[in-house]
Amino acid sequence: MKQKPTFGVIGGGSWATAIVKMLCENLDQVGWYMRSVYAIEHLKREQHNPSYLSAVEFDPNQLLLSNDINEIINYADIIVFAVPSAFIGGELKNMTASLQGKIIFSAIKGIMPESGKLVGAHFHDIYDIPFENIGVISGPCHAEEVALERLSYLTIACANNEIAQTVADHVSCHYIKCTTSDDIIGIEYAATLKNIYAIAAGIAHGLGYGDNFQSVLMSNAIREIKRYVKRAHKMKRDINGSAYLGDLLVTGYSVFSRNRMFGNMIGKGYTVKSAQMEMSMVAEGYYAAKSALDLNNTREKKARIPIIEAVHSILYKGKEPKKVFKKLADRLD
Repeated sequence: MKQKPTFGVIGGGSWATAIVKMLCENLDQVGWYMRSVYAIEHLKREQHNPSYLSAVEFDPNQLLLSNDINEIINYADIIVFAVPSAFIGGELKNMTASLQGKIIFSAIKGIMPESGKLVGAHFHDIYDIPFENIGVISGPCHAEEVALERLSYLTIACANNEIAQTVADHVSCHYIKCTTSDDIIGIEYAATLKNIYAIAAGIAHGLGYGDNFQSVLMSNAIREIKRYVKRAHKMKRDINGSAYLGDLLVTGYSVFSRNRMFGNMIGKGYTVKSAQMEMSMVAEGYYAAKSALDLNNTREKKARIPIIEAVHSILYKGKEPKKVFKKLADRLD
C-alpha cells in the first residue's frame, strides 16, 4: 500500500459529508462523488452541501468533486462507499472503472437488497475484491455530531490491520477517536441490525411506551444481535463493545436517529409510505428488516429474532403496531 494513499468518498448524504469532513482534517485533497450536479455547483460556490449537514464548511480547493463515479474510482486508492444500501446497486451500474487493486471500505449500514449479502461480501463476490482489501467504517457515531465536532468514536474493521490503521489515522482528529478490529462480518451485521431496533424503539415511543420498556427492549435487542451474528459468523467478540452495544444505544436513543424518527411516526399512526415521504433522509432499517429476516430464514439453524419479526410484520405486512407490540412485550425479559 502507498505511503500516502488517495481517498475517494462515494455518496452525497449526511454520512458521506461527515466522512469527507473527517478526511479533510488530514488530507490536502479528497475525491468526492455526488450524483447531483446542483449539489456540486452549490458546494463549489457556497462551500457547503445544500441538502445535508449544511453547517459544515469546506474548502472547494481541497475537494475533487465529480458527478462521474468513474473519475473518483480512478483517482482513489481507498474508496469509501457511503450510499444507502437500497441505492448502491443503481450507482454501481454506472461504474465502468476497474476496482482491481483498490481498497474498498463500506460505510453503508445495510444489506444489499439485490443479493441479500453484506456490502463487503457483495464486492468480494461480484468484483473479485480480496477480503483483505475490504473494510468497514462503523460507529457509534452520528453524522450530526461530527458536524458539530463533538467528541465521537469510530470502529475501523479490516482483516488487514495495516489497512485498518491507515484508514483510522486518516479520519482521526481532535473530535474523532478510532479503534480497529478484524471482526468485519460481525460489525457490518451489527451496524445493519441496530437500525431495525432503532425503528422498534421509535415505534414503542410513538405508541406511548416509557423508558422502562425501552430499556428492556434495548437489552433484548443486543442479545438478539448476539444470536444473529453468532449464526452468521462465529468468532470470539465482545458484544458489549462500542461497535455493537454502543452503536445500538446511540441509534436507539438519539434525537438524531432517523430510524428512531421513522419508527416514531409509524407508532403514531403514519403509514410506511407517508413516513418515508415526510423524511428527507433514508431510514436504512426499513430495508434491513426485510433483508435480515429473509437471510435468517435461509439458514438451517435460525436465530431467535422476535424484535426483527415484529418490526417486519408492521412494515411489510401491515400489522397494527399496538397489537404487535403487545404480543412482543410478552416475549421480552
